Amino acid sequence: MDELGGRLPRARPLSLAGRALGTVPPPLQILFGIISVQVGAAVAKQLFATAGAAGTVTLRLFFAALVLLLIWRPALRLGRQAWPVVIAYGVVLGLMNLSFYQALARIPQGITVTIEFLGPLTVALAGSRRLLDAVWALLAAGGVVLLAETRGDLSVAGLLFALGAAVCWGAYILLGAALGSRTSEGNGLALAMAVAAMVAMPTGIVESGTGLLSPWVLFVGLAVALLSSVIPYSLELEALRKIPPRVFGVLMSLEPAVAALAGLIVLHEALHPLQWVAVCCVMAASVGAARSAK
Repeated sequence: MDELGGRLPRARPLSLAGRALGTVPPPLQILFGIISVQVGAAVAKQLFATAGAAGTVTLRLFFAALVLLLIWRPALRLGRQAWPVVIAYGVVLGLMNLSFYQALARIPQGITVTIEFLGPLTVALAGSRRLLDAVWALLAAGGVVLLAETRGDLSVAGLLFALGAAVCWGAYILLGAALGSRTSEGNGLALAMAVAAMVAMPTGIVESGTGLLSPWVLFVGLAVALLSSVIPYSLELEALRKIPPRVFGVLMSLEPAVAALAGLIVLHEALHPLQWVAVCCVMAASVGAARSAK
């Protein structure tokens, strides 16, 4: 029984994938997930000209759901406390990816992720009453102000989509912790990914139509799904089983820098010096929060 009185699903014997994930320390799981998702995002952006941002999201989530369902073969009979979390997690996951890719189509990857990172940073600092944590929050806000001041030809719509992704990312972390506690192994993640795919599919089909059926587009979409969804989400969910959401949030401090480097190396997106300062402000805020965390 869980703390709310609902019956938790009976855990099945750990699969080979589950045992393998369990041997990796949570900090390394998060680091590998960061690298994977940012390389995947850079690859996905190259697909926008053919499949569109929403179409790319649809392919990513569809293939990710297919792979996870084949790997975990989840039972549909979950506890009554589990299904609402699975559905909510899937909806947030779909909206987060749609918002992120719409922002990515309009502004550089490093800036998109820096703004989106305010979501987990807010989770990391939420509830704290220490003055030092308020300093870290102000430092992160200063980084965002710098981005706004140096935006130049940056799309306002892109910045707003990035903020929407930030809100979803914060909710994703909190729901991910609940999902990990109410489901076993990757079963809840597989079902939630299927929900996310259904959330994104209507927009993707309207935007891209039959362009999604091109063999090359399907191949790249599968690669993006593995890099941006299957690998990082599996690693993050496993890490969230062992560490609280607040700690997870502060461990993600490398995300903006990895995103900026991936954008620079793969997409040749060079940031201006003040934009790098803004990225470093957000990272420093996260590192400071991590150092002061209990």
